[in-house]
Amino acid sequence: MIKIVVSEQKLYHRRKTGVVCVYPISTAAKGVGNLEGSLQTPLGKHAIKYKIGEGEMPLTAFVARQAVGIFHQDDKKQRNDWILSRILWLEGKQTGINKRGKKDTFKRFIYIHGTDEEDKIGTPASHGCIRMKNDDIMDLFEHVSCGESVVIKA
Repeated sequence: MIKIVVSEQKLYHRRKTGVVCVYPISTAAKGVGNLEGSLQTPLGKHAIKYKIGEGEMPLTAFVARQAVGIFHQDDKKQRNDWILSRILWLEGKQTGINKRGKKDTFKRFIYIHGTDEEDKIGTPASHGCIRMKNDDIMDLFEHVSCGESVVIKA
């Protein structure tokens, strides 16, 4: 089970062995909220719907969930908010809160993913997703499964 605590900018993962791993994260610069277009991190009960990037190299860049090559610092000129290394695509589990209508986490493309802005980890800076250091998302990716619970709380 994954627990994300926005106020702490931390992700807690309880592994099957019972060990709890703690990772620093970066949630939305605009705070928390479930509404489409808000650029906020959604709250509530979620699950990992898809794991994307297995077998890809560290710092692999993804566009529309497709690997497009290895990220280089020069790429920053092309776009901001790069999605790197691995993607855990979240699905809301609470109808009317984070599932269906204009409050649908999955349709908002909310991920846990690696970033090119590792220096901002520990402070709210994303466009709604949960950013992690690239080594951390790769480690987490290896220890989670599709369907695993993810709770995001303020």
